[in-house]
Amino acid sequence: MASNLHFLMIPLMCPGHLIPMVDMAKIIAQHQVTVTIVITPRNAQRYGSVLDRAITSGLPIRVLKLPFPASESGLPDQCESFDDLPSFNLSKNFADACAKLQQPLEKLVGELNPTPNCIISDKHLAWTADVAEKHHIPWLSTHNLFVSKVHEKLADSDLFTVPGLPDKVVMTKSQLPELLNPGDNAKSKEMKMIIEHIRATESRAYGTLINSFEALEGRYVDEYKKLKQGKVWCIGPFSQSNENDLDKAQRGSRASINDHDYMKWLDSQRPGSVVYACFGSLTRLTPSQFIELALGLEESRFPFILALNRRNQAEEIEKWVAEDGFEERVKGRGVLVRGWAPQVLILSHPAVGAFLTHCGWNSTIEGLCAGVPMVTWPQFEDQFFNERVVVQVAGTGVAVGARTAVPYLAEEGAVGVQVKREDVCKAVKVIMVGGLEAEERREKAKYFKEMAKKAMKDDGSSKINLKLFIQDIMITHK
Repeated sequence: MASNLHFLMIPLMCPGHLIPMVDMAKIIAQHQVTVTIVITPRNAQRYGSVLDRAITSGLPIRVLKLPFPASESGLPDQCESFDDLPSFNLSKNFADACAKLQQPLEKLVGELNPTPNCIISDKHLAWTADVAEKHHIPWLSTHNLFVSKVHEKLADSDLFTVPGLPDKVVMTKSQLPELLNPGDNAKSKEMKMIIEHIRATESRAYGTLINSFEALEGRYVDEYKKLKQGKVWCIGPFSQSNENDLDKAQRGSRASINDHDYMKWLDSQRPGSVVYACFGSLTRLTPSQFIELALGLEESRFPFILALNRRNQAEEIEKWVAEDGFEERVKGRGVLVRGWAPQVLILSHPAVGAFLTHCGWNSTIEGLCAGVPMVTWPQFEDQFFNERVVVQVAGTGVAVGARTAVPYLAEEGAVGVQVKREDVCKAVKVIMVGGLEAEERREKAKYFKEMAKKAMKDDGSSKINLKLFIQDIMITHK
C-alpha cells in the first residue's frame, strides 16, 4: 500500500540540514514510499554518490534539481550552500535566494506524478508551507524548539532553570540561541525578523518529524505531542541508515584526507585511545582560540584527530601551525584534517575513545550512536541545549567550560578566547583517564549506542513510529 505514496522533501542547503534529510529520504524509501528530494545542481554533485547508490540499490528515490539564484541574490557564483558563504553577513542574501525557489517549485510540484501526499521541509524554509497550502498538501517540519520567556528580564550571566522540562536544566541567558537573546546590530535584528516568521509558520505544520530516538528523549517527545495533538514522530537516528563504510565515508562530501591513510593510522592505535575533535561545517574558531584547542590536545598526551574547518581563518592558522612547529611536534600522534572529515566513519572506529564536539545536533546524535563519550564545547544556536542533553540527561559527556554563545552573525574575530588550553587538557583527561566516573560515562555511552541500534530495527521504536507516520498520511491524505 505504501508504494502508492509520494513524499516531497525540501532540505535547507546546508550540510547540517541536507545530510540528515538525505539519510531520512533513504529510511522512508525503504518502506516503498516514493521520495523526491529537492536539491540544487552543486549540492547534487556533493551528495550525489550516496543518493546514486541508494537509487541503484532499488530504493524509489528521485532527485529534483532546481537552479539556485546565487548571483541575482548578491552571492558569489556557485554559492549554493550555507557553508559556502564567505561571510555570515550574507545570511540574509542566502535566505532571499532560497525564497526565490518558491515560484519554480510551485510549478514543478503541480507537474509531479504522482502528486505528493505530503511535503517534508526544513523549518527554515517557511515559504515551503505556502507551496504545500497552494497544492492542498500537508506540510511537516523536521525540527522545533519552544522556550518560555522567563529569561527576558535576566542579566546575561544570571542562571535560570528552563521551565516545563522533565529534567532540571540550568542555563544562563548568554548561552541561549541568538533568536532568544539577539544582539543590537542591524544584521541580528534583520535575521530575528526572518526567524520569527519561521516560528509563526511552524504553527501551521501538520506535524513534526524528529531525528532522535525514544530511549534518549522519550519524555520530551511525550510532552511535545501534547502541544501537537499527537502529530509528532521520533524516527531517528537518521545516521544509522549508513551501514557500509563507503556511505559513511562519503556522507556529506568527499573526505579531505585519503581514506586509506587515516584508517591505517587509526588501525595502529590502541582501542579507545584516540580523541577526535571536530566543530562542524559552520563554527568559526578564531586563530587564538584554535591555538588553545590544539595546544590543549597536545598537552593531554593522547593521540588525536583534529579537523580544521576552512572557515577558521585558515591562512592565519596554517601560518601558526608552520611557524610553531605544531604539526611536526605531534607527528605520529596527531592527525590534522584540512576541510571535510568523514565523521561517522571516524567515530565508528574502535580506536576512538572521545569526541570533542561543538554539540551541533547531528554531531551530538552521531556521538551517541557511536557510543563515544564526549567533551562538549557548544558555540551557538541550540548547541548549549544539546550539551545539556549529553552531560545532564544522557550522562555521557563532560563540559569543557564554554560560558557564552558565540553569535554567528558576529564580525570575524569579534570573539576572543573563551576556553584555555588547560581547560581542554583537563576535560580530555577526565573523559579518557580511568576512574569510576569515567567508567560510568563509558557504560552509559555503550547503552545509548545499543538503544540507537535497537530503535532502528524492525521492532524498534523509531521504525514503528515511521510506520505509524506513513499510515497516518496514507489514511488522512490519500
